[in-house]
Amino acid sequence: MKELIPNFILDIFRKPDLSKLWSKLWSKLWLNQGGRFASLCDRMTFKNILSLKSLIVLGFVVAVIPLFLAVMYAAFGMRETSALGRTINFQVFEQTKAVRLVLQKTADIERKARLFVLLSDPAVRQPYEQQSYESTRASFKQALSALLKLHVDNKIALLVNELSEKENLIYQQIIGSASENNLKLPVDEAFQGLRESSASLSREFESYVDHEFNELRQQSESLEQGLLIKGAVLLAVSFIFIAILLAVVSQSMRQLNTCIRRLGSRELEEPIDITGPSDLRYLGNRLEWLRTHLMELEASKQQFMHNVAREIDLPLESIREGAELLANEAAEESSNARQDIARLLCNNVDKLKTVSDELVRYSQINAQPETNRKQTVNMNDLLESVINDCQPRLQAKSISLKKLVRPVEISGIHDQLRSIIEQLMSNAVKYSPTGGEIRIMLRDSGAQLELEVEDEGPGIDPNERSHVFEPFFRGKTAQPEENTEGPGLGLAIVREYVTNHQGKVDIIDARQDQHGARIRVQIPLTGKA
Repeated sequence: MKELIPNFILDIFRKPDLSKLWSKLWSKLWLNQGGRFASLCDRMTFKNILSLKSLIVLGFVVAVIPLFLAVMYAAFGMRETSALGRTINFQVFEQTKAVRLVLQKTADIERKARLFVLLSDPAVRQPYEQQSYESTRASFKQALSALLKLHVDNKIALLVNELSEKENLIYQQIIGSASENNLKLPVDEAFQGLRESSASLSREFESYVDHEFNELRQQSESLEQGLLIKGAVLLAVSFIFIAILLAVVSQSMRQLNTCIRRLGSRELEEPIDITGPSDLRYLGNRLEWLRTHLMELEASKQQFMHNVAREIDLPLESIREGAELLANEAAEESSNARQDIARLLCNNVDKLKTVSDELVRYSQINAQPETNRKQTVNMNDLLESVINDCQPRLQAKSISLKKLVRPVEISGIHDQLRSIIEQLMSNAVKYSPTGGEIRIMLRDSGAQLELEVEDEGPGIDPNERSHVFEPFFRGKTAQPEENTEGPGLGLAIVREYVTNHQGKVDIIDARQDQHGARIRVQIPLTGKA
């Protein structure tokens, strides 16, 4: 049984030094449980705790706590000021009653003293006269004592003592003269001094009341100023914290926006690394997974296209050689039918070769991103250059151009922007009737470039508009005037190039009294994407 009990528990019953035993017990517990807690804390870093939800809660707390503190400070300040105001009002009220009572008793004592002096003849003076004088004097002394008990100002206390001394001087003169049967009337200066002391006490008390209320007003103004300053400081602190939180979230959102735009532009080389709250970093990790997945798909697509092109090129080359031999033999034998068959085979081989080349080109749109560096492109000059190259085809079909062009510069890939214009112009010329008109509009709409190309051809069926940008799609109603069909990748390449510039291309309704195809390209301008 003894072996089942840990040694550090047996030590409790063996040794009297309990502090060492408790430290030993604590070390055991820390080694067993504290280590787990420490490892848990190591795994729970600040970045893992910091999430978008916690930032929202933190922002709310940071915004509310200063407001709460300001309200509490204002409440305590108002309560303190209100209590002080009540105290001062009560004290002033009590002191005012006491001072008014003293002034009243001073006037009473002066009247009694003068009356006692007027009745200076002992034969005329009644015994109760002196008792009445003594009683009035006792009330006067009691009023002075009650005033001094209210803890008045030192100046007021001095004036009260002075008033008491002057009253004592008059009393000594009157009583002393009466006991010697040789009454000496006090001089008027003594009564004048008593009145002056009473007036001085009244004036000093009024000054004291004004001073107390001025101090109360100043304290209220100081409290108000303090509330404004502390409220401004707390508000500034809240704004600073909120600005920091917004900066953290905004930085992460800008990073996400940039990364999404790069994915949309097929710029897949740079890894995606999002900093900030854990929620947004998780989204960044998912975008990084998507980037790698897109890179794998792109590599697979390019490899597949190359394999298909290689497998097509070898048989096509053999078929072409056979067709040429057949054509040569037919020429020697003067067989027109065999020559026509040979030429037809050669033409079809050339078409298949064109499709194979366009397929490889389409697969390599984003194969060499290092050559697709963006630069400032003058779209007016680029458009004029493409139009000049198309002049032979325009003159061959007597097609006129109507242009509405405004100066526009854009940050983009020169070769891709040129291909966009070339393909739109080529389609317009191909489907325009002889003697028709092509209308081109190029302008800056404020936030983006707008390029419209409209022809007078058969147009595009509304039901087919969502499919014309798909590879190898050919509309049923749109037949080229030249009776030549392309590989069906032109508009698909246009859409890829426009997407690389974060833009969009649409088939829109023709203008009034028109029926041709109208294609609009919109691309964000430099610095406005």
